[in-house]
Amino acid sequence: MKADLMPKPLLIENGTVLTLGKTSKVLPGYSVLIVDGLVAKVAPKAAIRNFRGKRIDATGKVVLPGFINAHTHFYSSFARGLTKAKPSRDFNAVLKNLWWRLDSALTTEDCYASALVALLGSIRHGTTTLIDHHASPKAVPGSLLAIERAVRQTGLRACLCYELSDRDGARIAGEGLAENAGFIRRCQQQGDSQVKALFGLHASFTLSAATLERASAIGRELRTGFHIHVAEAQSDQDWTLRHCGRRVVDRLKQFEILGARSIAAHCIHVNRREMDLLAGTKTAVVHNPQSNMNNAVGVANVIELVQRGALVGLGTDAMTTNMLEELRVALWGQHLRSENPSVGFRETTSALLAGNPKIAERIFGLRLGEIAEGGAGDIAIFDYDSPTPLESGNVLGHLVFGISQTEADTTIVGGRVLMENRKLALDLDEARINARARELAAALWKRI
Repeated sequence: MKADLMPKPLLIENGTVLTLGKTSKVLPGYSVLIVDGLVAKVAPKAAIRNFRGKRIDATGKVVLPGFINAHTHFYSSFARGLTKAKPSRDFNAVLKNLWWRLDSALTTEDCYASALVALLGSIRHGTTTLIDHHASPKAVPGSLLAIERAVRQTGLRACLCYELSDRDGARIAGEGLAENAGFIRRCQQQGDSQVKALFGLHASFTLSAATLERASAIGRELRTGFHIHVAEAQSDQDWTLRHCGRRVVDRLKQFEILGARSIAAHCIHVNRREMDLLAGTKTAVVHNPQSNMNNAVGVANVIELVQRGALVGLGTDAMTTNMLEELRVALWGQHLRSENPSVGFRETTSALLAGNPKIAERIFGLRLGEIAEGGAGDIAIFDYDSPTPLESGNVLGHLVFGISQTEADTTIVGGRVLMENRKLALDLDEARINARARELAAALWKRI
């Protein structure tokens, strides 16, 4: 956030502060002081005196770091309620019958409006940072600028990219290369901590060697990372083995797509060698359990990925804007995959609370996911007056089984209050936004 846009100092008091992060603590009755967009002090109420600025009373509430969504698609907002897709028996049919028909019909205004809907939903669930993956083949140029406008209007943090693919022909692939490159340069020049960029790629099975080589060269020149779907379905591996003579992760390594700045979404159908390559290159893996189960493509082996040293985060793939809902499904998925209800708790909670902050910190250059001095002033306050003891040793259990069942009351990014007492604190008319979105979605559905 630019210095001239910094909000006035903010004091959150009388709540129970759950710092999370490396030294997770439960601090009843503590105050959080935010100055210049960063946490300046976390201390007992009596330790902060003579404060002048905005105060938020968090009595009967818990104060948490804002949540991070490490993989989503804003444009999916306009698929809600769509009934025109044909029944699909496998993942490739889902893409052809639904998603590739929908994204090919998007206009630039659709990109903007669908992003606004997703971003406002995120605010309402205490999600403060999102990593998006966008596609609109008939409206490529300027699509990321339209989404950026929505991000800045809502005050959230977001990392954007365009989904490069060869599936729509050489001209549109060229536009995808240019949209990524231009937007990455724009973000590098702006240099603020609100909007960042990665180089977007769809998946191995829709990318030719020539296109991957061009994307890789641009990425190296711009010193950026990539955001790509990896082995989401077995068909991605089958195509890559048949046409390239190697597995997906090996192919991406060949083209220098992997690395500490890159995100590999899904990684369901990867073998142990590929897991080791992802871990060895420090590539972030993002698990999206609800989407994966909905598409019947499987459940990623999060437990083994973590055991083999991979950095694993959690995304929603646009199935929800509620990260605690996604966390719960991630846990049930690991239980079911392992046929063991006693495994996966540490790995799945760590994906959201440790993995996502590490992924986002690489992109935004901020200390995220922890309420600590010097960290980003990104806060979510939930109504939660616990009926059982809430302590440092059981805070994760309260997140999964208690706080997840309550509502976000207040959402703050960089010290700026975006929602308070469940009411948006933005210069945006949510009713008007939803009304326009309905008009645009209806027109979109007619075009499909």
